Amino acid sequence: MLAIGIDIGSLTTKAVVMNDGQLLASEVSNTLDEADASASVAMTKALEKAGADDNPEKYVITTGNGGKEVSFADGSKAITTCLARGIYWYAPDTRAVIDIGAESSSVVKINNRGRVIDWANHDKCASGTGLFLQQMAKLMKLSFEEMSELSRRAEKGAEITGTCAVFAESEVISHVHRVPPTPLPEIILGIYLSVSTRIKTMCKRIGAGECLAVSGGVALHAGLVETLEKELKQRIYVPQNPVCVAAMGAAVLAGEEIKKELQQ
Repeated sequence: MLAIGIDIGSLTTKAVVMNDGQLLASEVSNTLDEADASASVAMTKALEKAGADDNPEKYVITTGNGGKEVSFADGSKAITTCLARGIYWYAPDTRAVIDIGAESSSVVKINNRGRVIDWANHDKCASGTGLFLQQMAKLMKLSFEEMSELSRRAEKGAEITGTCAVFAESEVISHVHRVPPTPLPEIILGIYLSVSTRIKTMCKRIGAGECLAVSGGVALHAGLVETLEKELKQRIYVPQNPVCVAAMGAAVLAGEEIKKELQQ
């Protein structure tokens, strides 16, 4: 029986297929209007990649914004639980995972068995999230890769203190139109520092300590991860597929349910 984990986010839906603890395939698809459709599309594509037949025996665990709305799921778990189990599968030494999603960011502290000890969340405003960084990239007409490269050239970051995405964006525009304008590398580093400050505050709030990892699409923002490392004064582990960490955790949990059923 295949273990399937599905994480439904506001922008993308991720599906992971596992068998006996081994990863077979993963898929990232755009989130659709209905949770059932989003989950079905991502799962079908992941099963195709795994080489599974049209109707394999499977156990499905969902998580994320629309996780509880998936009619064909066998169960649903909290996103924090799935992040913890997913990152533990990748790196058992990890003791906290920083997750930066499209609309929220969080830090989850875990124990040596991959269980949640504590967590902190920031979802009151888009600043410090993937959508905020996406807006900034669009504003400056740069790719994430270009932003990362430019940030490395800055000796200091521009001051961007707005706790709201709208105010932060206004500050960035102000830096661009100053006479003379603030150098672009300094603006980008300032953006990264504004995000890092929020993450650092959450890490301190729950005592995240050492052995940190990062998940979510923003984990592919190399410049931001490097800025986080400098602010937190430690290395941060980036898994091979950071976008699918929560879906991986859901699949791990599905696998555990399968074992329970076999033992009965």
